[in-house]
Amino acid sequence: MDEECRTRGDGINLARLVTEEVRRTGKHFLPQPFLNRLSGIRSDRAAEEMPFLRAFLDCLLDKHDGRYWNRTYLSLPLLELIVDDSGNALDPNELATLLISDIVRFETRVAAGAPGPVHRDPPEAALLRKRLRHALRFVSDDLAGAGADEVADLLPGPPATDAGRWFDVTVQPVYVLHDEYFFIRALQAHEMLFTAIVADVRAAIAALRDGSPEAGAGHVDRAVGLFDRASTLFRMVATMRPAHFSAFRQFTQGASAIQSEQYKRFEILCGVPPTERLRSEPFTSVPAVRAEAEESGHDTVVRAYLDLRRRTRISEAERNLLHASLDRLEARHQRWKATHRSLAARMLGDSRGSGYTEGVPYLTQCLANRLFWQLGDRDTRDAGTRPLAPANEESRTLLHSYGCR
Repeated sequence: MDEECRTRGDGINLARLVTEEVRRTGKHFLPQPFLNRLSGIRSDRAAEEMPFLRAFLDCLLDKHDGRYWNRTYLSLPLLELIVDDSGNALDPNELATLLISDIVRFETRVAAGAPGPVHRDPPEAALLRKRLRHALRFVSDDLAGAGADEVADLLPGPPATDAGRWFDVTVQPVYVLHDEYFFIRALQAHEMLFTAIVADVRAAIAALRDGSPEAGAGHVDRAVGLFDRASTLFRMVATMRPAHFSAFRQFTQGASAIQSEQYKRFEILCGVPPTERLRSEPFTSVPAVRAEAEESGHDTVVRAYLDLRRRTRISEAERNLLHASLDRLEARHQRWKATHRSLAARMLGDSRGSGYTEGVPYLTQCLANRLFWQLGDRDTRDAGTRPLAPANEESRTLLHSYGCR
C-alpha cells in the first residue's frame, strides 16, 4: 500500500483499494494496523500536496483521530472539492442529482447480482421498486415512469475530470448492511441541496441590498423549489428498513444531522435566530456557523429587507410579492421539518438521536422555530399581507429601530 501511495499519481488508486476494504468490513471495524498505515501515508509530505487524497484520508480516519462527526461520515470535504473543481462546471444541485443517480446504479447492480464488495441483505423486489421510483422521480420527472433498466444509460454520471474520479470513493459505510449505502447518498444529497439553498438566500440578500425586491423574491422562490426537492428525499429514505437503521446507527454515535453546517447557515441567513436558540445545542455543535451569526456585520434577509424599507419607498405590490415568497419559504420549511420529524419517529421511536440529542422530542421542539420570526404583525399589516410570524417584544424592538412602526 505504501508503494501504491508513491505511484498512484494523485492517490485515486489508493483510495479505491481502501474503499473496497471499507465496504467489505465497515469503517468502524477496520483493523488498527491498517489505520496506522493510512495515518502514516497521510503524514507523508507527498500526500500533503494532494488535496483530494488528504480529504479522503481525513474522512476515513475520523474515528481513528477521535473527530468523527456528520461532515466526515458523509465525506463532505471530498464532495466539496469535487464541486469546487474549476474543470467540472458542477453546482451543488447538480451534484445532488448525481448522488441519487448513483443510488439507482448501485441498487440495480446489486439486484442483478453484479460482483463487488459484500452488501448484506439487499431489499426484496417490491421495496426495491418503490425505492427506485422515488430516486428516479428526484433525478427527473421524465424518467420516473420508466424502469430502472431502461434509464440506466440516461442517468447522469460524474464528470470525466480528475476531480470526478473521486466521486465513487465518497461512500464509506461504518457497517456492512445494504441500506447504509443509499442512506449516506441521500444525506449527501440533502447537504448539497442546502448548499444550493444557501446560495439562493445569499443572492436574495444581495438583490435586496441592490434595491430590487422583485429579484430578491425570485431568489427566495428558487430556494422554495429546492426545499420541495429536498422533501422528496424523505420518501426515498422512508424505504430504509428500520432493522438496518438500528443495526448500523449504533456505530454512528457522534455523527448527526444536528451538525449540518449548511442547514444552520440557511437559518442564520434568513434571520438571526433568538438568543435562546443560538445558545442551544444545535448551534453549539456548529461553532463556526454560530460565530458567523454573532458577527456584527452578519447580514440576513430580514435586515436587508428592513434596511431597504428604511432608505427607500417600496410599492405595495413589491412588498406583497416579497412577503408572499418569504411566506412560501416559511411554509415549505415548516413542512420539511414536520416530515423529518415523522420519519424520525418511524425510524427512532423513543431512541435518542445519534448526535446525543433527545431524538424525536428535539425535532418536535424545532417545529416552533420560525425563519422570519422578527417580521411580526407590525411589519406585515401595512403591507396588506398576513403576518409571517407572531410578533414578540424582541422583534418589535428591532422593527422599531428600523422605523417600521
